[in-house]
Amino acid sequence: MKLHNPFRTALVATLGVGLGILLIQSVQSLSTILLYVGTALFLSLGLDPMVSWLTRRRLPRWAAVLTTVVVVLGVFVGIVLMVIPILVNQITLLVQQITQIVNSGTAMADFTHWLASLFPNLDVDAVFGYVNDWLNKNLGDISSSIGQGVIVVGGALFAGISGTFIILILTIYFTAAIPSLKGAVYQVVPASKRDRFIDLAEQITASVGYYVMGQVTMGVINGVLSLFFLSIIQAPFSIVLAVIAFFFSLIPLVGTLTGSTIIVLVCLGLSSTPLTALVAAIYYLVYMQIEAYVISPRVMNRAVSVPGAVVVIAALSGGALLGLLGALIAIPVAASILIIYRQVLIPRMNER
Repeated sequence: MKLHNPFRTALVATLGVGLGILLIQSVQSLSTILLYVGTALFLSLGLDPMVSWLTRRRLPRWAAVLTTVVVVLGVFVGIVLMVIPILVNQITLLVQQITQIVNSGTAMADFTHWLASLFPNLDVDAVFGYVNDWLNKNLGDISSSIGQGVIVVGGALFAGISGTFIILILTIYFTAAIPSLKGAVYQVVPASKRDRFIDLAEQITASVGYYVMGQVTMGVINGVLSLFFLSIIQAPFSIVLAVIAFFFSLIPLVGTLTGSTIIVLVCLGLSSTPLTALVAAIYYLVYMQIEAYVISPRVMNRAVSVPGAVVVIAALSGGALLGLLGALIAIPVAASILIIYRQVLIPRMNER
């Protein structure tokens, strides 16, 4: 019996471990790029049903892709241009009110009087003196911390804008190149299994696309209905709240509930009467039932149905791994796994 050289065995094992560590470090280093690519591929699969619908209307694919991208970008630019002036106006009014209060010279006296009435045994002057001394001693550190915070926020904002631009470019490229990308992948599969692989791949990509389009459709429905309803009850910032309803509806499982809660709280805090918040709460309770039992089944009828327990587990797992994006991607990934489970694994197990 021929024995292996211990040195050679140890060397091969060490090289294998080193290669594994190198691969893990490479994936970690490229995590941001992989996230961009995955997001762009996910979005392109979501846009593909619309592109396919336009191509079936005898429109060239390049024109269908261009039309789809222009429409999507136009919608989002319109939302941004609609919301930003309102936000700027409200922030300006808030700053003006704060400036008027400060310039009146009564703000500090009113606050001191309120604090003394709330805590009768508290020496308010001593507290303000201590706070003033502490601020004078630590003003340099506070200024440095604020400056570092501004730099960090600015860097994060720049990274977010650049990342969004990269994802946009990749999404346009993937949307235009999906047929060629699919063809290149299909050629790698052995000819004996190619037809079956193509059938499964087309079902998976169609499921992802219909899921994305379905979520966007439900978001549009919620946003439009919210705009009409909030305008009727004269809720504050009805346009901004409608946009909030739209974007939160894109989040699976808890998006509509979270967005509705935010809208009701805003109505409760900023409306002239609590009745507005009560009416909004009743409306969204009714709407969530209609969405769950009427709108969602009809909008998502072409996507693969996923059991509720799987939806919860997939959303929680995806959110833990990749945050909000992971929660968005997790459900179509779970649907894809279910397709493979039902059409590949179960038939093979039944043949044994």
